[in-house]
Amino acid sequence: MNIYLVGYRCSGKSSLGKRLAERLEWSFVDTDARLVAQTGQQIATIVKARGWDHFRRLEQACIAAVAAGQHQVVATGGGVVIDGQNVKAMKVSGVVVWLKASAAIIRERMRNDPQTADQRPALTHGLAGDEIESVLAERTPLYRAAGDIELDTAHGSIDALVRDLVVQLKPYMLAGQGSSPAEPAP
Repeated sequence: MNIYLVGYRCSGKSSLGKRLAERLEWSFVDTDARLVAQTGQQIATIVKARGWDHFRRLEQACIAAVAAGQHQVVATGGGVVIDGQNVKAMKVSGVVVWLKASAAIIRERMRNDPQTADQRPALTHGLAGDEIESVLAERTPLYRAAGDIELDTAHGSIDALVRDLVVQLKPYMLAGQGSSPAEPAP
């Protein structure tokens, strides 16, 4: 079993994912970072040179490769749910957690993140910060449909959110879909 974290940019997938992986003693995988390492190019560069469709094909191959593994906490790209094959691969190989945050929280986090320019290119023809409401509205039904668990990341420390998520994950782990080397305490 794997745990896939989905959600809009800056919803906490990487930060929370790293801490969750430590807690479970599982591997942590960031699919965007893996794509950057594999291609030797930042996401913004890939998108500018080859377009979003090319990036989405790379992302699909990455998700398929990750889904072949076990005991991984996977931080996915914000648009991973656009592709039904990605959703199917995640659901077959694990549990999908939708990390939610409001547009205002996301905008503030993007402003404070120095990696935004390279890692989070605009999805539309505007600026990344200006498109949050419209893109989030388009993707919310996809996140909701993909997610087995929903976790609002707007408030609380990373540690508190991880504790809450571990409690929500426990039934999935106990159902025989996977086991952690160190069974998490609630």
